[in-house]
Amino acid sequence: MAQAVEEWYKQMPVITRSYLTAAIVTTIGCSLDIIAPSHLYLNPRLVVQKYEFWRLITNFLYFRKMDLDFMFHMFFLARYCKLLEENSFRGRTADFFYMLLFGASVLTGIVLVGGMIPYLSESFAKIVFLSNSLTFMMVYVWSKQNPFIHMSFLGLFTFTAAYLPWVNVYPRMTGRRPLRTPSFIKALFADDPVVVARPANVRFAQPPAPELHQD
Repeated sequence: MAQAVEEWYKQMPVITRSYLTAAIVTTIGCSLDIIAPSHLYLNPRLVVQKYEFWRLITNFLYFRKMDLDFMFHMFFLARYCKLLEENSFRGRTADFFYMLLFGASVLTGIVLVGGMIPYLSESFAKIVFLSNSLTFMMVYVWSKQNPFIHMSFLGLFTFTAAYLPWVNVYPRMTGRRPLRTPSFIKALFADDPVVVARPANVRFAQPPAPELHQD
């Protein structure tokens, strides 16, 4: 059993394995009083005035209590983050990391802006950990990347993933990529070559000859 778990862990792609490990270690450390959650939560005042920039990262690593809810989130993280990195972002580790970085930045920005809006600031002030939100973001992205996959809820009923949102269709419609991964992030993660095996005894048709247009 232990060997199977170890093998499963080693086969995880690098970003998924790193985030899952950091989340479990941080949550266990807080449960054992080795780490104080008060040093991890998102506090804009401490970030700006005390330069505690680590809070922008650590608030995504703590999942509160180690209960059933924690187990569900670890399952979502291990499953959907892994599926995204292995399939939709296969061979593009830098792009996957940038996607997570962009999502985390958007979530942080929403909380910070919401905290400055009258009548809403009190509600947003209660949002001090965004780990659950980032996990659900990955589930959402996966569902939009795989809109026709059949899924089951507790074996009671089946459904298909949601349709692709406009933001995923925009680059295909316009040819523009406003969220192109920056070169310095590309330099951190070498893209793995994706090799597609050619089936044996299968002949492929020759590409069509270019058409000649006469004036």
